[in-house]
Amino acid sequence: MTQDHIDGNAAGGALRDVFAVDLTAATGRCSACDRSLALAEAHLYTHAPGLVARCPGCGEVVFRLVRAPGRAWLDMRGMTCVEFELPARP
Repeated sequence: MTQDHIDGNAAGGALRDVFAVDLTAATGRCSACDRSLALAEAHLYTHAPGLVARCPGCGEVVFRLVRAPGRAWLDMRGMTCVEFELPARP
């Protein structure tokens, strides 16, 4: 039997590139109503332990972000995809 996968650590560089961008300019698709929206258009609620962003069309949660000293939790299950531009490589 041949191995058809490698360890997830191999994605480290690609993920570092992805999360080094400003995601407020990104566009996503609400998994509840299928609306395409810029993340900056989301209705952001801050009266919680973190940030809760809701779709401006249907009001469903599109993402949650909670921070603590030295760590963060990002839940984006309310979006089916997120599209953003990457900076040009030197």
